[in-house]
Amino acid sequence: MKTLAKIVLLTMLVVLITVSAHSQENLWYELNHKVRELHKQGQYSEATNVAKEALKVAENTFGPDHPRVATSLNNLGEVYRAQGKYAEAEPLYKRALEIGEKAFGPNHSQVATFLNNLGEVYRAQGRYDEAEPLYKRALQINEKGPEPYGGYVVISLNNLAILYHSQGRYDEAEPLYKRALEMLEEALGPEHPEVARMLENMVELYKDIGNIDEAKSLEERAKRIRSKNQ
Repeated sequence: MKTLAKIVLLTMLVVLITVSAHSQENLWYELNHKVRELHKQGQYSEATNVAKEALKVAENTFGPDHPRVATSLNNLGEVYRAQGKYAEAEPLYKRALEIGEKAFGPNHSQVATFLNNLGEVYRAQGRYDEAEPLYKRALQINEKGPEPYGGYVVISLNNLAILYHSQGRYDEAEPLYKRALEMLEEALGPEHPEVARMLENMVELYKDIGNIDEAKSLEERAKRIRSKNQ
């Protein structure tokens, strides 16, 4: 009878632990969703607090090296980056990258996301030599992914193009912008707002090059697309 009682007690404890873990998992999802919404709304102070709580829940529930911890680190990094708090964002992205590489392997799309985000921090600070290899590696990973578009290749192309553009490396930036534009047009159609956004990036490039006619043509097309999507 004592043995049976012990088994029942242990079973109850396992059930309680499982329920508790499930509850914490749901809480983590809810917190991450709230972070995204607050981020979109520009409510960065509140988003920071919620993102920190989500990170704490992830570490306590899943362990410090779990992929969901990497997700929470990245989300908090994004909130800091949106505010220009690059010193706070950088170590978060680095830790997310380290966890991602161990959990998924070095060539996973999630790793590419962390690489891109860390590259954005470096580019924003003018640390171009540090940003470039991260962007290139992210592009290589995304190009080998199961879906040639998926948004990820375009993001990598655009980020690398902006980097080269910022450095005055116009001949290297132009083909990247063009390729990203072609992929967007094929995937989303020629009248999509994301196409207009890419066109606007190219307008600035051609203005800097001095190709005013091409800049004007692309600018007019971007405006037409914007007007259709209002």
